[in-house]
Amino acid sequence: MIKPHPHATHPALIARLKRADGHLRAVIEMIEAGKPCVEIAQQMQAVENAVANAKRALIHDHIDHCLDADQSPSDREELKAISRYL
Repeated sequence: MIKPHPHATHPALIARLKRADGHLRAVIEMIEAGKPCVEIAQQMQAVENAVANAKRALIHDHIDHCLDADQSPSDREELKAISRYL
């Protein structure tokens, strides 16, 4: 079983993802309301960027955390595994 792995930056990451979730819900409402496709695409790009930035922040924080800790072989494997998502 994998143990919880909280980081000090997780609360900020959660807030960022909740904002992205709100924007995504707004995009859905725009589609349902028949808004112009250009406006919808623009907002979808903003949502995509927000999620990508959140993912990048999570991965960078995790890498920093792993590099600060005494690394075990499993830590190195985890570092390799998460780097695939960069």
